[in-house]
Amino acid sequence: MLDLPDLLRAGDLLVFNDTRVIPAALVGTRAARALGGGGDVSCEINLHKRAGPDRWRAFIRPAKRLKIGDSIAFGTFSAEVIEKGPGGDTLLAFDLSGAVLDEAIAATGVPPLPPYIARKRSVDAADVEDYQTLFAREDGSVAAPTAGLHFTERLFDALAARGVERCDVTLHVGAGTFLPVKAEDTADHRMHGEWCTVSEQAANAINTARLQGRRVIAVGTTALRTLESLAPEIGRIESGSRDTEIFITPGYDFRITDALLTNFHLPRSTLFMLVSALAGLETMQRAYAHAIENGYRFYSYGDTSLLERAR
Repeated sequence: MLDLPDLLRAGDLLVFNDTRVIPAALVGTRAARALGGGGDVSCEINLHKRAGPDRWRAFIRPAKRLKIGDSIAFGTFSAEVIEKGPGGDTLLAFDLSGAVLDEAIAATGVPPLPPYIARKRSVDAADVEDYQTLFAREDGSVAAPTAGLHFTERLFDALAARGVERCDVTLHVGAGTFLPVKAEDTADHRMHGEWCTVSEQAANAINTARLQGRRVIAVGTTALRTLESLAPEIGRIESGSRDTEIFITPGYDFRITDALLTNFHLPRSTLFMLVSALAGLETMQRAYAHAIENGYRFYSYGDTSLLERAR
């Protein structure tokens, strides 16, 4: 990554996602039912989207052992199952609300590490720091915007010396972003909504860069999806906040983003479709063939790439 400044130009604007990962992985217990329900059931809960002061959507295992109305205990607090959806997606209503609930989750939960890590070992103290970007500010994500994990103070200093500018936007990453596309027609794939915001200061910086012909480079797919979600037209972004379900596939006409810094994503994922839309499918197929041949690392802690928009 230390060669990144040599690949950028003075005046380029890097856009980072300043979301902060919350300890959204919980373990709770559904007590044994009085009639025909078997014994206690241990439940692994991954919160993925806040639905109200006392409500969260969550992926739960084993979801099949739960019924609407069941209560899950987490020691000092509990939650009731009030809705069940496909793939273990469940709506929980907690007996705490607002900041008090946030504090209880922070005291009880751990960072929701990607499954390929969490299946092999337990979360340790180092993960709390390692699975967080240097510039994380706004609590709300259940997964890190992993392209940002590559940045250090040393690299920021080198970028500043190069004349590269930066600004922050926010998108609270939900676990649904990483779900595979199972539909044969991408138009049938449903994205989970994620909350994003662009401040007036960031919008001004981005619009100024575009007006002056300078490149706007998203650091990670979440920053890119925020840029495109708040842009009503090509070359202009608006400040504001909204839920976004944007699903970018080949053929999409990018409104803001000129280039993207991103890790390597799995086939049939929405993220691979996004990078193919930006750089071109054939370009990405060649890039991935090169990555595999040369032993590049995939996943959250893997290698990264700088992709320019196909013209």
